[in-house]
Amino acid sequence: MSKSNSLDLKKIRADFPILHRKVHGKPLVYFDNAATTQKPRSVINAISDYYERYNANVHRGIHLLAEEATAAYEGSRGKLAKFIGARNPAEIIFTRGTTEAINLVAYSWGEKFLKEGDTILLTLMEHHSNLVPWQFLAQRKKLNLEFVPVTAAGYLEDPEGAIRRLRPKLVSFVHVSNVLGTVNPVKNLAKVAHEAGATVLVDGAQAVAHLPVDVASLGCDFYAFSSHKMMGPTGTGGLWGRAEILERMPPFLGGGEMIKEVSLRESSFKDAPYKFEAGTPSIAPVIGLGAAVDYLSSVGMENIRHYEEEFLEYAFEKLAAVPGLTIYGPQNSEDRGGVIAFNVAGIHPHDLATVLDQEGVAVRSGNHCAMPLHTHLKINASARASFAFYNTTSEIDVLVEAIGKAKKILKV
Repeated sequence: MSKSNSLDLKKIRADFPILHRKVHGKPLVYFDNAATTQKPRSVINAISDYYERYNANVHRGIHLLAEEATAAYEGSRGKLAKFIGARNPAEIIFTRGTTEAINLVAYSWGEKFLKEGDTILLTLMEHHSNLVPWQFLAQRKKLNLEFVPVTAAGYLEDPEGAIRRLRPKLVSFVHVSNVLGTVNPVKNLAKVAHEAGATVLVDGAQAVAHLPVDVASLGCDFYAFSSHKMMGPTGTGGLWGRAEILERMPPFLGGGEMIKEVSLRESSFKDAPYKFEAGTPSIAPVIGLGAAVDYLSSVGMENIRHYEEEFLEYAFEKLAAVPGLTIYGPQNSEDRGGVIAFNVAGIHPHDLATVLDQEGVAVRSGNHCAMPLHTHLKINASARASFAFYNTTSEIDVLVEAIGKAKKILKV
């Protein structure tokens, strides 16, 4: 690997307590980052600090603890807005994660603005979270679902042509595939979609912790993401939406906090983002997410992307040398996020993952909530090693050695 990257891996790894534990007596090699990332001490401390020093509900209280909690909660909104290039913190809606963010758009925007016979264009590489909500909506409103195919090399097949031909009302697709690792050309696709009169939603769950994201530059209308995939806690995440679109959308859930006035028979609602945040929010996780944004910003997203590209090149080289191992998706690190899904001939992915676990290596096995994509690839499942900037090339060596042991144990 080139020594051109500027990351101090020793220092970074020291920031993540869990990376120093052992699994089955072996040092942990954590390659399941696409499922959830580990948390730096600063995030853990931020959550503990909230509960120990200023635990209170947000927005409604005028006592000091409530004011401090509100300042920290809203501070995270401001940090996120800056982190992803939003024009205004009010364009950031806190949700439980990417899944809820996409459902919010489907139930609010989709119910109001889509009508019978309209087309939604998705792709074959979507996570179930960017498929099932649109199936629900299509069934309720008699919409058409269409899909951009995926090439053998793992790229979208002429998505621009599909947009121009189908004239969809919504184009929704993943920024970085959680199976193929493909980094899709969001900016170009958003431009073509807008020219065709479509609204654009991007599933950014696998992108925000791995490459610089600037929603203003990307040109999409909605961008969904999850905290736990970007070094933050579980249970929160968000949706960025263009202010002018959010203003026209009705609330998704009803309850306290999101209202202006309530009478027995009708209510009026606050402006975005608050009209979409009914009830007491996940205060501690949101504060932890703000700390995660601080941490990622301190490392630098350009630095992280550069390091992961070099890391992928090393991983490709080592894994490609394993007899019988097939890698799915682009083989070019510039077109790929930190995900490598693969299979080893003669070994079921679940069996492989079980043996790897005994060697301290954590990978994912299954269809990774992308069953239609696996059907397209003509496989039932795959093993997936997914990386973060705290991973080292020596851990790739451990993975390759562990795969070799699995082949011996399983007599392949």
